[in-house]
Amino acid sequence: MLCFCPNTIPAVPEYQIFQPDSTFEITDTIRKPYNLFVNKIILSGNKITKPPIIYRELLFHENDTIASDKLPEIIEQSRKNLLNTSLFNFVTIDTSGFSPGKINITIDVIERWYLWPLPFFQLSDRNFNVWWETKDFSKADYGLYLTMDNFRGRKESLKLNIRLGFNEIYGLSYNIPYINKKRTIGLGIAGGFSGNHEVPYATIENKQGFFKDKKNYLQQNIFGDFNITFRKNIFSIHTFQLNYNDYLFADTLLKLNSDFAAKKHLQFLSFYYQLKCDHRDIKAYPLNGYYCDLGFEKHGFGLLKREDIDFAFIHTSVRKYWNLSKRLYFAGGINAKVSTSAHQPYFIERGLGFGNDFVRSYEYYVIDGQNFVLLKSNIKFEVIPTRIKKINFIPTKKFSTLFYALYLNVLADIAYVDNKGIGNNTLPNSTLFGTGIGLDFVTYYDKVLRVEYSINKMGECGFFLHFVAPI
Repeated sequence: MLCFCPNTIPAVPEYQIFQPDSTFEITDTIRKPYNLFVNKIILSGNKITKPPIIYRELLFHENDTIASDKLPEIIEQSRKNLLNTSLFNFVTIDTSGFSPGKINITIDVIERWYLWPLPFFQLSDRNFNVWWETKDFSKADYGLYLTMDNFRGRKESLKLNIRLGFNEIYGLSYNIPYINKKRTIGLGIAGGFSGNHEVPYATIENKQGFFKDKKNYLQQNIFGDFNITFRKNIFSIHTFQLNYNDYLFADTLLKLNSDFAAKKHLQFLSFYYQLKCDHRDIKAYPLNGYYCDLGFEKHGFGLLKREDIDFAFIHTSVRKYWNLSKRLYFAGGINAKVSTSAHQPYFIERGLGFGNDFVRSYEYYVIDGQNFVLLKSNIKFEVIPTRIKKINFIPTKKFSTLFYALYLNVLADIAYVDNKGIGNNTLPNSTLFGTGIGLDFVTYYDKVLRVEYSINKMGECGFFLHFVAPI
């Protein structure tokens, strides 16, 4: 995700991760701002992507008038918006004079590879580090994963998932980002079946306890989702989602943990709403800007016969990124969750230890609870600035031109989880903190490899691997 342009001007700020800034020529004799008329927008390289999908991300349009001193900022932000669609590996935006006071703007893109009909092998534990403790290859998924991103050139996505192994999933999803002329409303639908031969039935001494049955499913679920998105402007999006779940559990799970679920057969509806505001420079590995979201989720409405579940929660995430100096950066974030009920079924309750809600150095642990607050911080130094590499023997531009960068990190996290029913777990209802150092390797197709060495409050330390940005 990088832009390369041949011309530079002092007025444009130094480039950020993944791309040098796009630029255009302005003579040094011009001192005062003046208006520029956008005569024409010229697109190049979009062999699949339809022009309206590109125009939707721009902060300018044909026949627009832009102040000359604002043009570098508008061009740069528009380029970042295009990169953040995950449709392109490289984006270049340049300008040329058309006549006095008028310009043409040329946008050249290198599209990604959109069709991935590949077999896959994937570990099913919460993270790589948990799996590495046992190196149990039975806890692996394999199958066929067919993804068609940018389907029909309209940023639509069609996904077929046939997953076998530890978690069996057979699902299909289809998402349309825009269904109206203003390109503000989108729709999505998904459905399928999942079955598990091994299931975590309880948290014992701060770690998940598993029960396995090679012959029979311990947990089955028929699921369906329908969502509507509303994106009035480029930087914010509203998501409304209705979910249906039909769970069937083995009797053994309910005997092992009476709080696992209310009954053997559960059917329930869930509603989910999220407001997301995203002003990060690059989503995959941000160095500047900010991000925030606020989500509300409600499980159970008493509309189905077997709907013996009723609770809701609010989850929020706020993150800020600063460029302290030429090669020094700082990032901080807070994740928090507040629930309406102290009693939640174990199979659906989520405290810390899942997704990006975890304290670094506690990767091996699950901290159950209904409420939590988590603060993360990173200071990082750019060891290897973004470099572009051309692989001549690869014929397609989608893979032959890549970039990479390397960052040295110092990290510190702190959290608190509120749990009304602790059991024999010692980490809930206590302050958790961890600190350490790490290296982040960043490359194209949104790939991040993090190697961290961290220590927690118990004095436990070790190396941990992750594959997404730290904050």
